[in-house]
Amino acid sequence: MSMMVLLLSMLVLIAAAGLGAVVWAARGGPRWVHGVAKATTVAAELAAVAASATKKGRGGSGNNTSGE
Repeated sequence: MSMMVLLLSMLVLIAAAGLGAVVWAARGGPRWVHGVAKATTVAAELAAVAASATKKGRGGSGNNTSGE
């Protein structure tokens, strides 16, 4: 249980740092912040695409009651 809490806490901290980098990059920030912000944005887009694909896959497979 405590290992899972530790991992989830680390994930939240990484996400918060990425959000901070995006905000800092929007206000100017050094070059490395722009790289971190870009990586955070790309990761968020990939997660959204994966969630959308998963949602579409579940919706289609659960409604097939005709036996096909």
